[in-house]
Amino acid sequence: MAQQDTRLGIWLMVLTTFIFALQDGLSRHLSEATNVYMVTMVRYWFFAVFVLTLAARSKGGLRGAVKSGQPVLQAIRGVLLVLEICVMVSAFVHLGLVESHAVFACYPLLIAALSGPVLGEKVGWRRWSAIGIGFLGILIVLQPSGGVFSPLAAIPLVAALMFALYGLLTRRVARTDSAATSFFWTGVVGVVTATLIGMWFWVPMSLPDWGLMALLCLTGATGHYTLIKCYEVAEASAVQPFAFLQLVFAAALGMVAFGETLRPNVALGAAIVVCAGIFTLLRARKAEQR
Repeated sequence: MAQQDTRLGIWLMVLTTFIFALQDGLSRHLSEATNVYMVTMVRYWFFAVFVLTLAARSKGGLRGAVKSGQPVLQAIRGVLLVLEICVMVSAFVHLGLVESHAVFACYPLLIAALSGPVLGEKVGWRRWSAIGIGFLGILIVLQPSGGVFSPLAAIPLVAALMFALYGLLTRRVARTDSAATSFFWTGVVGVVTATLIGMWFWVPMSLPDWGLMALLCLTGATGHYTLIKCYEVAEASAVQPFAFLQLVFAAALGMVAFGETLRPNVALGAAIVVCAGIFTLLRARKAEQR
């Protein structure tokens, strides 16, 4: 058991969000050059090797990692995450990093709203108020009178819903399975799903793009490694609010590397969503302590 160090955990979360933002930028570029499904498939090949390596080195080895008390839910988690990645990267291609992440930032609110019917948790009036305010922020981002509001705006919203369901199922299986088991099933089921989809969309890729693909795979493994280390040294509830920094890093990358713009309504709406999300996380932490 690693010694608890919240400050180190926070810095590891900041580093993780920066790495994942870089991964998002690489995913957008490569998906524009080829397609979303091929990029997701190749990245999962590398991720599966990373997962199997960690599982083999964990207590109980591969045999211990594969044992699950809820294999059906674990399989659904793995499939759901692959589909969520495909949907979210499609959002990067069609909407850009800035606006996609501004909408996607609502996923903690969706988790809070769905935790009652899915997990049987009680959600108090304060969190429901924060959820309502957060979705007001989403409306500001979408700007129904114009701007980003279009059928394309539904893409990151669907991704956020899928990721929220993935998060809820992760908490559900955690009642019987270890984190190592969940991680193993995520990688193995994910690589099978991604390959069954992506093998139909294989296209030639230039040598420089293969180099970027290698970098994408490396950032994926590195990001998950720093995230694991983050949760080893600090409580998830203490560092989770800093995960919103991925929105900041991704927006900066979108503007610098892809020439995107940050419109005032997107900045205002995203700020409201993030504040509401942090509030729901803090209320959930207090509820757990009680």
